[in-house]
Amino acid sequence: MLEIEETNTFRPDLIDILNGVPHGIALVDQDLRIIMMNRFLEALTGYSGEEACGIYCDHVLHSSFGRNDQVFRQALESGVSCSAEGDILGLNRKKIPMRFTATPVVEPRQGRQALVLVLEDITAFQEIDRKKEMGPAKGLLGHSPKMQEVFELLPVLAHTDSSVLITGETGTGKDILAEAVHQASRRGKYPFIKVNCGALPESLLESELFGHVRGAFTGAHADKHGMFQLAQGGTIFLTEIGDLPLPLQVKLLTVLDDREFFPLGSQKKVRVDVRLITGTHRDLKQLVQEGKFREDLFFRLNVLRVHLPALRERDGDVRLLIDHFLQMFAASFGKKVKKLSAQALRLLGSYHYPGNVRELRNIIEYGVNICRGEVIEVEHLPPYVLADAGKTPRAKGAVAMESGSKTAGGVVSEL
Repeated sequence: MLEIEETNTFRPDLIDILNGVPHGIALVDQDLRIIMMNRFLEALTGYSGEEACGIYCDHVLHSSFGRNDQVFRQALESGVSCSAEGDILGLNRKKIPMRFTATPVVEPRQGRQALVLVLEDITAFQEIDRKKEMGPAKGLLGHSPKMQEVFELLPVLAHTDSSVLITGETGTGKDILAEAVHQASRRGKYPFIKVNCGALPESLLESELFGHVRGAFTGAHADKHGMFQLAQGGTIFLTEIGDLPLPLQVKLLTVLDDREFFPLGSQKKVRVDVRLITGTHRDLKQLVQEGKFREDLFFRLNVLRVHLPALRERDGDVRLLIDHFLQMFAASFGKKVKKLSAQALRLLGSYHYPGNVRELRNIIEYGVNICRGEVIEVEHLPPYVLADAGKTPRAKGAVAMESGSKTAGGVVSEL
């Protein structure tokens, strides 16, 4: 009985309780002047509780959540807790993302109103959300170990302005990865420009990249900005960089070193601020040895490097991608297609995909277009896939293992 009485009469100081909470806490009056704050918030702002007492909280917290903030006023007027997110400037002048929760309290005797502000550091949560946004939301799908390695590199690639070289077979998604890196970087609000270095002859490619002035060549009736100028502040992605002609390799090297260049036919330099990401399915080291690619440019491009695996190397990802593309195209075309038959899934599971993810996407798009019911059958797949399955021992074996020799024989004979 004595122990219970002693426990009930235990009255620690309020500040001692607040100091035990691992979040920034401040008590402010109706005018949002600080009454007290805990040790965590003192360390965060560099002010002691005594120094901050009586000062408007926006002068201490250095944030937008100050005296005239609607969220705090709403909490005072409604008597209900309100939350909002924003940044504060820490002791080292670094922005820290915070979740602010304002809870109104009333003093029992005097009836005076105040607010309890709780500041929760949400840096870790924003990092998780950002990684999610850089994954499936941006078209990067995969649960395989090799794709997880790529996902782990994304924050590193996004938090720097260094050049990135993306390698991988045709159709592996190099352009999607490049754009995901751009969107997650500080340049994400500026343009993302993609140029295929193998799609145009040298003369047109130079004009496309660096622009030209009027009269630079026949048909140049007006000045034209190149892609580097159009990408100002953002990112330019040069895909198939291995096909870039040697003369343009020299000019590109100059742009990387000096951040400026001469448009075609101009004597006036243009200065640009862009990040360069390049992609190729070719072996640049081999091209260097053959004298088809400049070694100094290779080293400038190969600062950060990421390799996208072929689809056949991504264990378990084929089914994930099939489901994703099926839902996407069914919704896009307004079709009622819901799934693939077991035989169609087995067939696609054993296919080798020389065109990688792009080819799988095209296969599913074809099937959704052709299918008139709810289930994509084997006959709804492209003829070349069926022909390949009919002559590939691996495909026959896969079907036989799944369905038994009799069913497998029937499927193969139909193909």
